[in-house]
Amino acid sequence: MRALILSDVHANLQALQAVLAAADGQYEQLWNLGDIVGYGANPNAVCDLIRPLSTLVVRGNHDRVSCGLTSPNTFNPTARAAVLWTRTELTAENTEWLKQIPQGPLQPELTDVSLSHGSPLDEDNYIVNMRDAWAPLRHMLTPITFFGHTHVQGGFSQRDHEWHEIRPAYKTGEARQDAQMYCHVLDPGTRHLINPGSVGQPRDHDWRAAYAIYSAAEEDRTSTVTFHRVPYDIKRSQAEIIAAGLPERLAARLAEGR
Repeated sequence: MRALILSDVHANLQALQAVLAAADGQYEQLWNLGDIVGYGANPNAVCDLIRPLSTLVVRGNHDRVSCGLTSPNTFNPTARAAVLWTRTELTAENTEWLKQIPQGPLQPELTDVSLSHGSPLDEDNYIVNMRDAWAPLRHMLTPITFFGHTHVQGGFSQRDHEWHEIRPAYKTGEARQDAQMYCHVLDPGTRHLINPGSVGQPRDHDWRAAYAIYSAAEEDRTSTVTFHRVPYDIKRSQAEIIAAGLPERLAARLAEGR
């Protein structure tokens, strides 16, 4: 079984379209880790595109606030402005869909995998470093948990007294105008927290849209996760953010990858 794992699309239609085109034909299921909307200029188009494709979806904090389930008062001013704008733009159908998305962690059928937006112990907690990962790795209900929220591709692993950080190694410079991938083997007996990265607003200093494909173990093969980066029409995404009247910082940061 192969699953396409997406997180933090954040209403970036051009990035989502590029990812779906690049991953076409390479997966049987699509697992959506939330923050479908917020920040970007195309919340309805993104919802309409990703909703019928998603096998399983967990809510993100921007989804929860954008549909009115919780207050935006804990967001910084830029995020708050974007989420309030998103509330006015969402159709009634998409607002209702976002309200119905369940909180993680969820477990896809017939797998030993869990899906969450933030930490599997608390959907709003960020897992940024090994100290953040320590408790989730010890207490999560499955050996593999896919999470998002940080917009940083990679993850953490633990086996007995060995703890490791996972960071995909890509070529830099001109190579970042191309698509790249990095395969990581998920060794049996090791617990893993894996972040596919952000489709729509990466924050790991690489502007390209990020996603991952998980291949479950079959016969003599171990499970793997292949991290991907793909370029997209970033200038159009930026122009649409500006045209929508959203904060200019949201357009600028797309090119910075942070």
